Amino acid sequence: MRAPLTAELTKIRTLPASWIALGLTAVANTVLGIVAGTDSVRIASPDGEVAVGQVGTLMLAPVYVFVAIAAVAAGTEYHGGQLRVSLAAVPDRTRWFGAKLAATAVVALVAAIPAVLPGLLVQHVVAGGSAPGRTATGRPVTDLLALLTAYLLLSLVGFGSAFLARGFVTPLAVLFTLPVLSTTLAGRFPQVVRFLPHEATLSFLGRAADPATALGRGAGLLVLTGWALLFVGVAWALTVRRDT
Repeated sequence: MRAPLTAELTKIRTLPASWIALGLTAVANTVLGIVAGTDSVRIASPDGEVAVGQVGTLMLAPVYVFVAIAAVAAGTEYHGGQLRVSLAAVPDRTRWFGAKLAATAVVALVAAIPAVLPGLLVQHVVAGGSAPGRTATGRPVTDLLALLTAYLLLSLVGFGSAFLARGFVTPLAVLFTLPVLSTTLAGRFPQVVRFLPHEATLSFLGRAADPATALGRGAGLLVLTGWALLFVGVAWALTVRRDT
């Protein structure tokens, strides 16, 4: 696995989109951390004005830019016949897919640290434990581990969906609309919405806004993990069985 794994890591590292997505995510999280920590901006809600740090969907929004790292890594295989070249170099499709999956997961996990850590630290330091801008648990290490897990699992969802769509544009568009879809359907189908990836992530992070769509943190993690395994599993099956 060493040669294909090294090749896949090199591909991801040399994609401009990877660095752009990482930079935008880090900047967005830092800005949100400052705004949430200082409680300088309030957002209107049905229950009145609330602090930015209490709006889970907004605080989670940068992850959908970050997911582009994994989605582009998978989706670009279908541009210009790249997949044929990759499979010519590694004819064993299962081994090739495993190498690409491992490389993407490693990159997503490592890249998530600089993507979320500055914003989390800024929010915690600036807020100083005050209620309006505090983090989900008030414990930076716990919050960091939870965010890294969420970023990794959502990246795997994006990775798998890019193989399903044979590109990265459609998966990213769908992932970007997930928060809107969850908000739109929450009033009518709360029992369904709570199991969508976006709401499950908010529940896992302890940021679910609506009790009707909230799961426990453990249940949210299980649901999000299930989505990641489902998309990766289907992507593997399609890679092994369908023509390039």
